[in-house]
Amino acid sequence: LQLRDIPTLNPKTMSMVQDLMKKGAVEELKKCFSSRMEFGTAGLRAAMGPGISCMNDLTIIQTTQGFCQYLEKSFGNLKERGVVIGYDARAHPPSGGSSKRFASLASAVFVSRGVPVHLFSDITPTPFVPFTVSHLGLCAGIMVTASHNPKQDNGYKVYWENGAQIVSPHDKGISKAIEENLEPWPESWNTEEALKSSLLKDPYQDINTQYFKAIQKHCHHSSEVKIVHTSVHGVGHAFVQSAFKAFDLHPPYAVEEQKDPDPEFPTVKYPNPEEGEGVLTLSFALAEKEGATVVLANDPDADRLAMAEKQESGQWRVFTGNELGALLGWWVFHCWKQQNSDAGAVKNLYMLSSTVSSKILRAIALKEGFHFEETLTGFKWMGNRARDLLDQGKTVLFAFEEAIGYMCSPSVLDKDGVSAAAIAGEMISYLATTNTSLSQKLAGIFEEYGYHISKNSYFICHDQDVIRSLFERLRNYSGKKDSYPVECGRFSISAVRDLTTGYDSNQPDNKAILPTSSSSQMITFTFSNGGVATMRTSGTEPKIKYYTELCTAPGNSDVTSLKKELDELVDAIVENFFEPQKNKLQPKPE
Repeated sequence: LQLRDIPTLNPKTMSMVQDLMKKGAVEELKKCFSSRMEFGTAGLRAAMGPGISCMNDLTIIQTTQGFCQYLEKSFGNLKERGVVIGYDARAHPPSGGSSKRFASLASAVFVSRGVPVHLFSDITPTPFVPFTVSHLGLCAGIMVTASHNPKQDNGYKVYWENGAQIVSPHDKGISKAIEENLEPWPESWNTEEALKSSLLKDPYQDINTQYFKAIQKHCHHSSEVKIVHTSVHGVGHAFVQSAFKAFDLHPPYAVEEQKDPDPEFPTVKYPNPEEGEGVLTLSFALAEKEGATVVLANDPDADRLAMAEKQESGQWRVFTGNELGALLGWWVFHCWKQQNSDAGAVKNLYMLSSTVSSKILRAIALKEGFHFEETLTGFKWMGNRARDLLDQGKTVLFAFEEAIGYMCSPSVLDKDGVSAAAIAGEMISYLATTNTSLSQKLAGIFEEYGYHISKNSYFICHDQDVIRSLFERLRNYSGKKDSYPVECGRFSISAVRDLTTGYDSNQPDNKAILPTSSSSQMITFTFSNGGVATMRTSGTEPKIKYYTELCTAPGNSDVTSLKKELDELVDAIVENFFEPQKNKLQPKPE
């Protein structure tokens, strides 16, 4: 019955299904229709196309109907407060899907229930949605984006009234409500009427003004330093230009071939600046031409930031997410100290990072007297913890995760590549006035607080059984339940924390303090040499990721030995923990 209805509503997805049927593509049809996308704390992320496993008009309507009903049950004043909906520039012509189309459909669902909707009239960075939730006191926010995923993907990211991404049990409640509201409501398809409704408001101009006011943290007068910026065919160009203007900074040179939104991402294999040099080739060429020594890059929805610097050798150094986290953490604390003469105020200060990120902030906190906390992986955890601390009257200065995500202002309780770009620009300008390069400053931070060297990578695996088998082997290493390995090659293991099962050998009762989740895999090994290694699955990509770090005490600058030791530790982890499944895993692409 639903298939018969679809031709008049989305002829493109129907045509795709008919083509698959004509070809007898049974496996492809099974992929599309055998199982529904799972709604989790990261919302939805999947390919655009036909069927319940893909992002399309119907699944967007079903998801929004469930979310709307869940909000109606959660908030008695939903019809007074309303929601915000933003979108990026993604589009998939074969299925007729696009972020803008999905945002319009989501708006129609809420308007049909009498809920006010603040729908951005144009593309925005992801951080604008959580900012708007907090700024306007709304019940929730939706951002339609797949961030840096491949071009065929899209996503549906959800924020709660506190301005942070949802955490459990909201994901389960929303998922259940979606299942209970699969039949489209009469007006859910009617985007034309919704777009004319008095319930629909456009927050674009107001938020553009208020956001840039909120993130300003002028600390030093700027210099005329030259910086190149790329938005990698995403939404970031205009907003980063505006952010630099708000900070009275010399505007960055834009990479012409990548500055305008293009859902085909024609100049890059992966639209993810975290992948490093391959994404930044055009940026380096422009920097050479203009005489710039620093490159900043956002991912397509501008919630992440990458940075590279030209070295004296002429080579470009792409900073890791942890290294940029160290630099930005140092800088925001340096600025805070300049603006706060009360020595006791530091006791009210907090910085956060995720459990798989470098612990450089912990080392800085120990020496400087502020508080450091680690959370589970993902800004949903850091954002919610930051909100708790802010509600207690604390100051949350900075939070980061190694996947080039930075929260430099409590105005946005999520990673924000726009404010991070401007604040990085101010740091670069300040260092230029002292004739200090970013690499020199980073070395200075490590000299003062201890070198923190990390090495992270991943394997690609599409088979959930292989992933489960790999992690279960680590949990039953000697053939008995909960018998984790006690060594890895020549490296002895001193502690194990398993946040899938809730086991932590460091705790008196062996029970982990951080929240656990049986739906994702995550085990952390601490080694006798002080090394830490975490293996985990990704919530949005078919990857098994591993993160490792080794540290020295402040003043110990034997980096060569430290790097050699870490290289050998990583080799041992890959050989001992991944080797049995190695033929079923694809290594990270070069």
